[in-house]
Formats: sequence, structure tokens, C-alpha cells
Amino acid sequence: MHIILGMLGTIVTILILLNRLAQSGIDLAGLNPFLWRRRTKWKQKMQGDPIYHIESPLDVTALLATATAKADGDMSSEEKKLLLNLFQSEFKVNKKNAAELLISSAYLLGNGEVLQQNLRKVLTPSFENFTQDQAESATILLDKVCAAESAAEELKIEFVSNVKKVFSKAFAEKGKWD
Repeated sequence: MHIILGMLGTIVTILILLNRLAQSGIDLAGLNPFLWRRRTKWKQKMQGDPIYHIESPLDVTALLATATAKADGDMSSEEKKLLLNLFQSEFKVNKKNAAELLISSAYLLGNGEVLQQNLRKVLTPSFENFTQDQAESATILLDKVCAAESAAEELKIEFVSNVKKVFSKAFAEKGKWD
């Protein structure tokens, strides 16, 4: 009997101490590895670059079109007008939504170095939402943007070819045993 009372006293003492620790701000739930992993993923998603978390094929295509227009420097007013017209005709959005799409794409793109250096990593989250037809339409749209100027810059052509390579690898036909 005295052993049971000693164990109960020890358990009550441990619970009281844990309660006091929690009241003073020390939470032992932070030692939970599952909770730590969830918090770390959330922190990476919230503090990381939002360009790596775009899942919508429409947003990614708009980003790629804006990047193509800005590949040789800043966009000209003709390129902006062309992008707005292409967004309206290809994506079937109104003028206001096309302008919002262009503004958000230009903001996410920034100076374009992140997209140029990590193209595959930026496009990876959206691949499962892309269809083959959408990928082909995206490359055609990029070709239109690239061909807008009479003398297409070499940087634009190189960027579009890199995008086509990434799309072709992602949407390559699987063999019989792949």
C-alpha cells in the first residue's frame, strides 16, 4: 500500500511541476517531433519566396510570359499592352483581371534572377495541375511574346528554349515500363 501511495504522490508531483512549467511559458509540447515538422514546413512556406509555391497553371504561365518580356531588361509599354491582350484572349479574363495578373506576375518576378536560376524548382509545384494542352498553349504564348519585337533578343529566345526543355522533360511520354 505504501508503494502505491508513493507512486501516486510522485505522479501528482510531476503533473504539478509540468503545470507550473506551462504557466511560466515553458511548453514541453514543443519537443514533439511531429509538431516541430509541421511548424517548420509552415515557417518555410510563409517566410520563403512565394514564387516557389505557385500551383495554378494560369499564374505560372502569366509569370513565364512576364519573365519572357523582361528577359532583356525592363518591359516596354508595347510589351505590356501585348501581355494584357494575350492574357485577355488566351486566359479569357477581363481587362481588370488581366492587369492584376500582370502586376502580380511582375511583382513575383522581381528582377527575374530567381526564375532564371531555378526554373525547374519554380515550375515543379504546378506540374501536377498542368495538362499537356495547357503546357503546349503556354509554350505557344511564350513564342508570341518572344516574337513580338521584330528582332527577338537572344536572352528571350534562350529563356523560352529553357522553359520548353523543362516542359518537355515533365510531360515526356512514358514508355511501356516507365
